[in-house]
Amino acid sequence: MGSAGPPVTEDNGQLRGPVPPSGLLDVLGLASVVLDAEGRIVLWSPQAEELLGYTAGEALGRYAARIMVHERHLDLVAKLFADVMSTGQSWAGAFPIRHKDGSTRLVEFRNMRLMDDHGDVYALGLAADQETVRRLERDVALSSRMVSQSPTGLAVLDTALRFVSVNPALARINGIPAERHTGRRIHEVLPSLDAGPLEAAARRVLASGTPLVDQRATGRTPADPDHDHTWTVSLYRLEDAHGTVLGVAASVADVTEQYRAGVEAEAARRRLALVADASARIGTSLDLDRTAGELADVAVPELADIAAVDLLEAVMAGHRSSLGPAQSAVIRALAVRADESPEALRAADPPGQVARYGPDRLVTECVRTGEPVLVARVKDDDLPRIARSPEAAVLLGRAGVHSYLAVPLTARGEVLGALDLKRTRNPLPFSHDDLLLARELAARAAVQIDNARWYQSARDTALTLQRSLLPSHPPVTGGLEVASRYQPAGATTEVGGDWFDVIALDGGRTALVVGDVMGSGISAAATMGRLRTATTTLASLGLDPARVLDHLDKIASELDDSIATCLYAVHDPAPGQLRIANAGHLPPALVRPGHAPRLLDLPTGAPLGVGGVAFATTVFDFAPGDRLLLYTDGLVETRRQSLDERLDALLELLADPADALDDVCDLLLRTLHQPDNHDDVAVLIARARPED
Repeated sequence: MGSAGPPVTEDNGQLRGPVPPSGLLDVLGLASVVLDAEGRIVLWSPQAEELLGYTAGEALGRYAARIMVHERHLDLVAKLFADVMSTGQSWAGAFPIRHKDGSTRLVEFRNMRLMDDHGDVYALGLAADQETVRRLERDVALSSRMVSQSPTGLAVLDTALRFVSVNPALARINGIPAERHTGRRIHEVLPSLDAGPLEAAARRVLASGTPLVDQRATGRTPADPDHDHTWTVSLYRLEDAHGTVLGVAASVADVTEQYRAGVEAEAARRRLALVADASARIGTSLDLDRTAGELADVAVPELADIAAVDLLEAVMAGHRSSLGPAQSAVIRALAVRADESPEALRAADPPGQVARYGPDRLVTECVRTGEPVLVARVKDDDLPRIARSPEAAVLLGRAGVHSYLAVPLTARGEVLGALDLKRTRNPLPFSHDDLLLARELAARAAVQIDNARWYQSARDTALTLQRSLLPSHPPVTGGLEVASRYQPAGATTEVGGDWFDVIALDGGRTALVVGDVMGSGISAAATMGRLRTATTTLASLGLDPARVLDHLDKIASELDDSIATCLYAVHDPAPGQLRIANAGHLPPALVRPGHAPRLLDLPTGAPLGVGGVAFATTVFDFAPGDRLLLYTDGLVETRRQSLDERLDALLELLADPADALDDVCDLLLRTLHQPDNHDDVAVLIARARPED
């Protein structure tokens, strides 16, 4: 083994200084032997000693044929030696040679004539063990065949990262003949490919010796200049037997199909996740605006950068809509979401606003035909057909809208409106898969939106009926200032049975009534209406509060087992008194200036409709400035706190010195009535006025 020389340096591709030795000759163990014209050995290398067993002292000066060749081959060797020495033609081949130990070995020879400056001739023999030579030949042949026939692209780059060789597979991948690679760098061969990361990675491999396996690269080559391809590239440092760095070996495999399949699989997974997310998030309530907002929230940013949910105004009014080819669409915006795009938000219809879209608008086409409308790549002349106005078209252009998709919201065979989607920041246009996903989201959401629409319509009708059964009263009646509130239940379309009344009586007196029919629906509302009517009639007779409740109890007993609580109070300003009777209702609260609010201690009595229980009237002083609060249980009852805690909270709120009775009503409802309370609430507050 020879020692390694100094490192190779290069200047514009030219070598400067000695080159480090190759280890190949060491692997071959190439022996050198020189014979004079008579056939005597005059030079004998250490490799010859290793190959044949004779030391230089034993071999020099002796006839080579006598120590190296079997007797039966002497004539043949003499002839070959004579031919080389006389003609000057080299001879190469394998010949059996006798080793010092007596064994015979087949040795590969290269023999040639040499001449010195005196004209004397010599014979040079270069020899190597044939088995070693054959093994190297097999290795080279195998490597060459594997490289040339491999479906994987293979290349060798020198230490300056210039191509030394490429196999046919890589030439096909790059679309460039192999010879046009040699001596050039990656970026010179493939200028349309971002070769910077690959060359940087190759330098790291050269420096560290650590292989880089399966680095992903994407780009285009002359083999297919119109489409992106994806490759995996592996890099390995090449070294000779002495450890000298020769360059980098690269293997390149086209994994475009696998990459696309992986991308499609990931996209399918995201679509399924989005559909699952939509199923969980859309329709959490029966509030129409909230349901529309949930659909828009799901669409942005996973599917679009801008999403709008619009319903036809005719559908909002409870009518079926059928648009002709020349008709405009009157649309109410329910929800708009935009991912950091203020121009797009300004271009959209604000939620709650009604806009008319002409027959040529794309959203009109969508709701008229009940089919999706897709503009994968939006051009400038497409924007006026997307936007609601020329000004909005300009804003959408500034926002960078480059792709548009509208899908109908169809439920139970009726087109309700459209889901309007746009892309600005996402560079990809809407695809067929995006269209399928948008249709799936719209189909799921449309049913929820339709349910919310009908719920809202039924709820509005129910609340109209409820309020029609409640009284209207002046803010001042008799000797009282009066304020009242009614708030429906948070999540029901059915009317409740809560009611209140303010009834003017003779002599400046005023009857204050609050009641609660158990149950809900039309039956409870009907019972409430009949009890309210009966209360008004009985109050006009000037009866004592306990007698009024007696009569109401009998009436309730005859109304199909109806049960109701009721509190009936009469204010008489002349003596400054309240006369109150209670039928199973929560106690009223008395607020007296300079004193802490308190609940009045009244005989509770039995609810109306139970029968057989007497009612009692209790008299309280009620001076000018005193306030009396009557309320139904929906104000204070909750599952999370005890009734005593809630009544204490009520009294704390009443301690507020605010004088306006309307403000007190609003404060109580805002603070005490829980959003998840499934009961309606009636509140009635009265304050005694100074005498005229």
